[in-house]
Amino acid sequence: MSAIATATAHRNQIIRRAGRSLAYCATLVPVALFTLATAPVGGADAATARWRGLRTGLLAAPPTTAPGRRPGTFAVLGHALLSLLLGLVALLPIGVEVLMVLRGVLYGVVDPGPYDHSWGGPSRAGAWLAHFLVGLPMAAAGLAALIGIAAVHQRLTRRLDGERGPAWLLPTTLLMAVAGAVFFVAWLHQI
Repeated sequence: MSAIATATAHRNQIIRRAGRSLAYCATLVPVALFTLATAPVGGADAATARWRGLRTGLLAAPPTTAPGRRPGTFAVLGHALLSLLLGLVALLPIGVEVLMVLRGVLYGVVDPGPYDHSWGGPSRAGAWLAHFLVGLPMAAAGLAALIGIAAVHQRLTRRLDGERGPAWLLPTTLLMAVAGAVFFVAWLHQI
């Protein structure tokens, strides 16, 4: 296989992983809220199957190798709470991706001008190009964050199957939630 073909295959794999992670992270909040509502009234098994299905179907992760087990209602509720935290954190990079489309790709459409004091101004084309180029690294960072969030959540979901997670998993999840909250509050004070 040539170096160009290998690089192309690697790039396509990263693009697929980013797209899958974006879709996966977008489902975390609704599925967690649904689980929090249904697990206490006998829906823990269905919720566990939903989490497994998301992990293997949407992320194309291999099924667990641990012996199947039925986690209790409290374990499923705890998983749903952690999933909700990660889902809320994932809204930040998802928002970055939406802003990249609106303020980068579509800048000249959503901002009618004048562009005298805009980055890349005073022309519309210059401002559009500048906003697009500034948005590219932000979009890449947002996608990288979504890949990381999906990877952490995938490891959390494996714990529902009885696999032992690494010692850093729970503290990292909580640290991500705190960092996301601090970032969101700082962003609110900035606007």
